[in-house]
Amino acid sequence: MFKHFIILQWKAFVRSSNFGKSLGLKILMGFLAVYFSLVFLLLGLGLYPLLKKFYPQEEPLFMANQFLLLWFFLELVVRFMIQTLPVISIKPLLATPIPKRKVVDYVLVKSLFSFFNFLPLLVIIPFGIFTIYKSEFSPWAVFGWMVAVFSLDLCVNYANFLVKKYFADNLKALLPYLGVALALWLLEYFGIWSITEAFASGFDFIVENPLFSLIPVFMLLSLYLWNRKVLESRFYLDESIRGKVQEANTRDFNWTRKFGDIAPFLQLDLKMIWRNKRPRTIIFMSVILLGYGLIFYPQETYQSMPSIFVFVGIFMTGIFMINFGQFIPSWDSTYFSMMMAQNIPLKKYLSSKAGLMTFSVVVLAILTTPYLYFGWKILVINFCCALFNIGVNIPVLLYAGSFNRKRIDLEKSAFMNYQGTGATQWLVALPLMIVPVLIFWGVSSFLGFEAGAGVLSGLGVMGILLRPHLMNLVEQAYVKSKYAMINGFKQTGE
Repeated sequence: MFKHFIILQWKAFVRSSNFGKSLGLKILMGFLAVYFSLVFLLLGLGLYPLLKKFYPQEEPLFMANQFLLLWFFLELVVRFMIQTLPVISIKPLLATPIPKRKVVDYVLVKSLFSFFNFLPLLVIIPFGIFTIYKSEFSPWAVFGWMVAVFSLDLCVNYANFLVKKYFADNLKALLPYLGVALALWLLEYFGIWSITEAFASGFDFIVENPLFSLIPVFMLLSLYLWNRKVLESRFYLDESIRGKVQEANTRDFNWTRKFGDIAPFLQLDLKMIWRNKRPRTIIFMSVILLGYGLIFYPQETYQSMPSIFVFVGIFMTGIFMINFGQFIPSWDSTYFSMMMAQNIPLKKYLSSKAGLMTFSVVVLAILTTPYLYFGWKILVINFCCALFNIGVNIPVLLYAGSFNRKRIDLEKSAFMNYQGTGATQWLVALPLMIVPVLIFWGVSSFLGFEAGAGVLSGLGVMGILLRPHLMNLVEQAYVKSKYAMINGFKQTGE
């Protein structure tokens, strides 16, 4: 039966209308798979010598156990954000005499062959072999450790099924669990109780008693059966055709009327963000990524490289601008042709988009002010980057939008969703992120930090002063490509 399912999915793939696009994307993903495979293999080969070098007084296997909890946590986060769960169209199968348990088992077993499950083996196996040959542990002890680690890795795979099921469409439901995670981190940070040490002690015990490596195996089996029960409970025709019931949202954003002629367009944008999944996700991600600076600002390594802080400043103050602006006007693709058939000035439509992005940059810049803790230069760079985003990057994004031809389904999640993504989105990243870094680096290298910051903010102010002229140029670009955009937005194939 599994063979029949595989054949059916292969036929569905090669016969689909978007076979060419899917094939091209899979080739690209294949190159990325080879790259990450080499990275993880190098990590596996170098992990034992690195641990021996940095912790010469400790056994590398026991030191590796200290990082396992962090590994599994980060893996769950990455899987939740980018892993696509295996699916199969069940509607045609419901009318056939195929036991639904076979279909469910096929989906769950298929997930075991995910590329995400292959990568950890490239670390676990080489590290285990090094440990067997260079330590005093018996092969059975190391083998038991490898079985336990890989079993828990597969547990993360099936846990991701459950997390996606309960939280993918309702990120707010994750807040209590994030609160628990924060409480555990605080306990560890203040030295009250260390969950990392407790988790590592459990794996140290497994190394000393390999038979207990069966505990993670039983956990894996339990999660498999749990997922099977959940999927079987939803394996009904009425479950697949039942419409999604939502409470009607009547928020009107009447306060936008004070913005004059652009108010109707601004009101539509805010309603779209408030009511739809993908644009609403951008809001949550913009707030979460405000913590991006914590990766760089505390590190002594980057204190002598302020150009890196420009990249961080552009990113943090412009994350909403980038994620929202690069898909203008694809956000309105479902009714774009209707808008173009009306007597609607394109300049007002574009000005409302620019106003919304400008407001987001200002808000995010204000929210980054606590980074003053790391020095006044950080605050100066962030505000200079905010000015550059408003004066330069917003017109660039709007102009790049005249080349967008792909429609967007607003209800689809933003995670690993390439709908609406084309060459424009990749090419526009160069002037947005790299150019300000190069400008600052070039000026500050010869004239100093203050001069680099002054040039960045000066370009931003110049762009703000020239905004009316720039908007006229952007409007002309949209007028020239209006019919090409209408034709592209009519294409429903992804």
